[in-house]
Amino acid sequence: MFHKTRLKLTIVNSLVFIILMGILAIIIYSYADSRLNRDVNNDLQHSAQRFTDVREEETPRIEKDPRMIVLIWNDENEIINQLDRLSPIFAENEKEFTPTKIGEFQEIEAEEFSFRALSVQAEMGKETVTVQFVRNVTSEQEMLHTLFLLLLVGGIIGSICAVGAGFLLAGRALVPIKAAWQKQQDFVSDASHELRTPLAVIQSRTDLLWKSPSATIQEKAVDISLISKESRRLSKLVGNLLMLARSDSGSLEMEKETFSLSILLEELHEYYEEIVSYQGKSITMRVEDSLHFKGDKERIHQLMIILLDNALKFTNIDGCIEVSCRETPSSINIEVKDNGIGLREEEIPKIFDRFYQVDKARSDEGGAGLGLSIARWIIDKHYGKVKVTSKLGEGTKFEITFPKNQRTG
Repeated sequence: MFHKTRLKLTIVNSLVFIILMGILAIIIYSYADSRLNRDVNNDLQHSAQRFTDVREEETPRIEKDPRMIVLIWNDENEIINQLDRLSPIFAENEKEFTPTKIGEFQEIEAEEFSFRALSVQAEMGKETVTVQFVRNVTSEQEMLHTLFLLLLVGGIIGSICAVGAGFLLAGRALVPIKAAWQKQQDFVSDASHELRTPLAVIQSRTDLLWKSPSATIQEKAVDISLISKESRRLSKLVGNLLMLARSDSGSLEMEKETFSLSILLEELHEYYEEIVSYQGKSITMRVEDSLHFKGDKERIHQLMIILLDNALKFTNIDGCIEVSCRETPSSINIEVKDNGIGLREEEIPKIFDRFYQVDKARSDEGGAGLGLSIARWIIDKHYGKVKVTSKLGEGTKFEITFPKNQRTG
């Protein structure tokens, strides 16, 4: 698929470059042709203007340009100059030089030479004659021919280079597209894998229940409990996937309003205090009083739930979770710290990737690896920054900084 796309992009890029190069070549050639013809025309017109009085039996001579020749024609279209004083080319090609236009420029080709002529009528004695000013433009034509060849060769070489450059540029342009495509493929693959696991458990446990239709609920409590647990897990996973899909499409926006961050964190503290106590762990919270924040209250609540669940999951028995929140003149800083299993240095940049999970051998708790991806999205939508510091076996700390002046959206 990408190979065909790259070829199409190469063709389009090359055609655009070749067309632009062709237009530039035409402009250069047209300008050179116009400039050379203009100079020749000016010389011819200037010579004609100087010719104001032709005396009897006198051939006018123009000393301005040695390439300028004056031919005088009678009514019978015969040259009446002294031909022995002229180049043989005029006598041998008299038909080609015959004036056809009076007062207009005339292109003449004789043997291997090119000429440009301007004819005017004048009185010579009692006879009306045609005075023709002829300029040899062979050198100008050769110059234009050389320029044409240079532009043609340059165009061919440029076209070849354009194809090569277009191929390379198309490849570079497809790099982010390939990366996005691969990311999407990985997302679908990982999502399918995560969905398959709870579905398989639910299916297998349901089949076991069907094999014992007369069994009581108490006898099958373990199977029913497992089905319920996996159903909740599946529901949460589908909800997270839907949220990420909507966030990617831009259809999920923030509803920002000013709320008490102090009260929100205190409510979370009360909720988690009983849970961590039951698990043999502890939680402490240091929050400034009357701290208000403009943001999406529901999403900030979700962010804190994700961070606290994550800390609780990777903190061992007798471990401690510390939460602090303080206000500066320009920002609000939130820290969530635990003294749990910690992370390897190489794992830190990956923890916000979708479906990324730390080594399961170091934790009894499982997950889909979507929570921190959602947390990062919430932080970004509030124009915040997050810094993660961790050391294996010593714990992890999340430092989040939100600007106080939130933009809408």
